[in-house]
Amino acid sequence: MPTGVAAGVAAGEPNGAPAGAAEAPDKRRTGTAEAPHGPTTSTAEAPHGPTTSTAEAPHGPAGAPRALEVDPLIDDPATRIVVCCGSGGVGKTTTAAALALRAAERGRRVVVLTIDPARRLAQSMGIDELDNVPRRVPGVGGAAGGELHAMMLDMKRTFDEIVEAHADPERARAILANPFYQSLSAGFAGTQEYMAMEKLGQLRARDEWDLIVVDTPPSRSALDFLDAPKRLGSFLDGRLIRALTAPAKVGGRAGMKFLNVGMSMMTGTLGKLLGGQLLRDVQTFVAAMDTMFGGFRTRADVTYRLLQAPGTAFLVVAAPERDALREAAYFVERLAADDMPLEGLVLNRVHGSGAGELSAERALAAAENLARPGMVDQGGGQTGVGGPAATSPEAPALDSTTGTSRTTGSPRTTEIPPAVAELTAGLLRLHAERMRVLDRERRTRNRFTALHPDVPVTEVPALAADVHDLSALRAIGTHLASPPHRDR
Repeated sequence: MPTGVAAGVAAGEPNGAPAGAAEAPDKRRTGTAEAPHGPTTSTAEAPHGPTTSTAEAPHGPAGAPRALEVDPLIDDPATRIVVCCGSGGVGKTTTAAALALRAAERGRRVVVLTIDPARRLAQSMGIDELDNVPRRVPGVGGAAGGELHAMMLDMKRTFDEIVEAHADPERARAILANPFYQSLSAGFAGTQEYMAMEKLGQLRARDEWDLIVVDTPPSRSALDFLDAPKRLGSFLDGRLIRALTAPAKVGGRAGMKFLNVGMSMMTGTLGKLLGGQLLRDVQTFVAAMDTMFGGFRTRADVTYRLLQAPGTAFLVVAAPERDALREAAYFVERLAADDMPLEGLVLNRVHGSGAGELSAERALAAAENLARPGMVDQGGGQTGVGGPAATSPEAPALDSTTGTSRTTGSPRTTEIPPAVAELTAGLLRLHAERMRVLDRERRTRNRFTALHPDVPVTEVPALAADVHDLSALRAIGTHLASPPHRDR
């Protein structure tokens, strides 16, 4: 259920949209949290009217937050980890890659950890394939002396590495061959998020890079990145899973009955496991990993504290859409509640127009005029209802006050070819639709910024084509480092 200010973004209405803000004590932590007591005092912009907020941002009016300063962030040697988080499909992978590339070309030694099943990131970086080992991206760094390495999380291989690092060779072989372990490492809920955190901890411990950029796993909810590792760590700490070994001590039908009860209690965590050898596989797995159970939760806790430490910065990535910004609002609240360092919001795929002065209403009116017969030029470039007609450069001069011809004394009309009129009307309607999209995005953004006035924002425009090379990533990096346009 939506809580706090996130509910206001979800509802999009001024009433019932709490916006009380509690600033985190760390000056870099810019997320806002729901006020714990008392009524809230500000509201978001209504969907179809001017803003009614009574609490303006400290750096400007509602809807115009301070700009996110990306270059100072990635240039700061104290910044060691940047986490790009948000719901799925909002451009986290591209944002992470563009940030990493920009940091490397400004002199940092960077590794970007991505989770991208499409593998398009490897192609855009000129690498045949990304895997669980960091690979240097050619042609990056230059005179600045930076380097860019890229890798793609292989969650099963990362799990295998944990086993190999914490078990003797014989026990490791037994674990890796165990069917229960193979199911656990390949597809249980939370495994990908846990392994992303595990890999982050490994990279930080190696201290080979002065900046690590993390692309969080795609998920239905942005909060899964923070919640799933703890859930899996709790499962793997041994208390629940060892209960499944009890049937071996009881034996017979009683043992299987106990197993069925245990499985029904753990359905949400374990998922669906098939096969008559389940109990034996679990027993073998538990026996082999007996000394490792506590380590999973310990490592998850260590990495969680790393995310809270100075030198880590979270960038919440979203699209200018209601659902994406609702998830972003949830994440902002959660980061503030967990005292994690939020740096700002990256708003991706923002639409713009080179003719913003022409409103949707005026464009539609002009399109309707073109579609009607007998259109009359009323002087000064003003065209009245009538038919496909427009001012002709060869037409006689008009009287500036009457709109009539100085030679004939009557209004003049110039017929526009029907094909031209139809094409022009179609373009005007497309422009009107674009302006409506811009207006909807602006209202959605303004609702978020009114509820979270202390969160800096940068915007990346919607691109005409997919990112497929380093040049496109550089262009996105430039947009990330540029102040948002407020003339939309």
